[in-house]
Formats: sequence, C-alpha cells, structure tokens
Amino acid sequence: MQSRKIRFYLLLYLLPALSIYTAFMIMPILQSMRFSLYTGTGIRPNQFVGIGNYVKLFTQFPFRERFFNVLRNNVQFFLMVCITQNAFGFFLAVLLTRKFRGQRFFRTLFFVPVALSVIIVGFVFKLILNPVWGVFDRILRAAGLEALIRPWLGDPLLALPILAVVTAWHYIGIPIIFFTAGIDSINTDILEAGRIDGLGALGEVRHILIPILKPIIGIVTILTFVGNFSEFEIVYTMETVYGNPEYATDVFGSFFYRTAFGTVMNNVNDVGLGAALASIMFFIIFTGVLLFLRIFRRSG
Repeated sequence: MQSRKIRFYLLLYLLPALSIYTAFMIMPILQSMRFSLYTGTGIRPNQFVGIGNYVKLFTQFPFRERFFNVLRNNVQFFLMVCITQNAFGFFLAVLLTRKFRGQRFFRTLFFVPVALSVIIVGFVFKLILNPVWGVFDRILRAAGLEALIRPWLGDPLLALPILAVVTAWHYIGIPIIFFTAGIDSINTDILEAGRIDGLGALGEVRHILIPILKPIIGIVTILTFVGNFSEFEIVYTMETVYGNPEYATDVFGSFFYRTAFGTVMNNVNDVGLGAALASIMFFIIFTGVLLFLRIFRRSG
C-alpha cells in the first residue's frame, strides 16, 4: 500500500514535466512523421504519397546526391568537433583541477563562450577570417607568414574543419564542466595511492582518470553527437543555407531548411519532403545515442 502511494505521488509530481515534454517534443516528432507521408505546397502538406518522399530522398536527383553529401559532412563534422572539443576539454579540466592561484577565475573564463549566441560567434569569426580585412590574415602577414594565407571559408577542404574548430571553441566549456566535476569527485586516496606507486601525470590520466571518467566521457560524446547532427546556426551564419563552398559545409540542418521552406535559388518548398528528412535525422540521432550508450556501458 505504501509503495503504491509513493508511485502515485511520483507520477503526480512528474506529470507537469511530462505534459510539457509531450506537448513540445513528442507531439511535434509524431506530427513530423505524419507530414513525411504527404506532399504539397504550403505549411501543411495535404497530398498523401506514402513513402514517396523517402524514395525521392534516396533515389532521385538531386536529392540523393545532396542527402548522402550532408550525411558524410555531418559524420566528419561530428568526428572533428568531438575529438577537438573533448580532447582539449579533458586536458583543460585536468589543469583546472590542480591547485593554483586564480583557479576559479579560469574555470569561469572557459565557460564564457558557451553563454554567447551561436549567431554572434559565427558572425565574429566570419569577420576575423574575412580575406580583405580579417584580423587573422593580418596577424599572419605581420608574422611574415603570408604563404599560409588561404581563403579560409572559401576553400572546400578547409571550410568544414574551420566550422568544426569554431564550434569546438564555442562549446568547450561544457565538457570542461563535466570533466572537472568528475575529477573533483574522485577520492583523493586513489590519486595518492597512484602517486605512491610511481604514477606520473600521464600515468595518472591514463590509469586512473580516464577509466573512472568513462561514463562522463560517454555523456559528453552523446551530447556532442546530438548537437552536431542538429546543427544549423553556425553553418547558416558563416556559410549560408547552401553550405558554401560547393556544398562542402552542407549539413542536415541547412539541407532541411532549403527543402522544407525553399530559398531564392531553390524553389522546392516541400514541407512533407522536409519532414521526411527530419524523420531520418531523428532516426539517425536516436540510433546513434543507443549505440553510444551500449558502447560506453560495455567499456565501463
């Protein structure tokens, strides 16, 4: 009887949050999946085509080429951001957990970029990398490194890695917070025992910190994966919705925007086709999250 009463109150307290989550998350996802079976102009497609939108995305030109291009770009973008952001975040977290003067100040400082708007970050870095008046090229010239100057956002080989670096810089405060919290929670006796056994700084990281922090590394990786596969703002700000140059920075977010709402150079404007793309994005993200959860549970 007591356990039933506890369950009732648990459900009662969770009901407001569940209602909001269902209204703003579950229902839009289900509605998008329903729209993916229809086509037509306007905000509500009304011509039933079944799986026709999915067939179009996977088989018809130019949708097939664009779809597999954005899939490849998104995978590369995720790997570059994940390695750069999480590796540097872990390294900085290790440094920030050492005792030194100004420790709290630097912990706060590294989180400041996260509080900035993505649009502002993208716009500022676009100005910095501008080939005419950009600060970055001026620094290279002042240092006598003119040979290294490139059209940073206009080179298909460089544009996506640069966007990945900007994204990693913007969100590096999140893994730093997770990793510093994890390191601070480790019993100091374990660290002292390792030092007594002759472990140096690298040995401590390899044999103590990484094994203990594997669940946190998994959480940070999943958050990075979800964020990167739903990325739009940074590409929109720095490379427009066309994923310039030559679709080298085209990702699911920009492809969805062009497909669902159309643009000056693209008159598709098919919300049903866009909903099909969004449903595929949801399936990829959902499958990826389950896969990462399984990997990190096994490794833990």
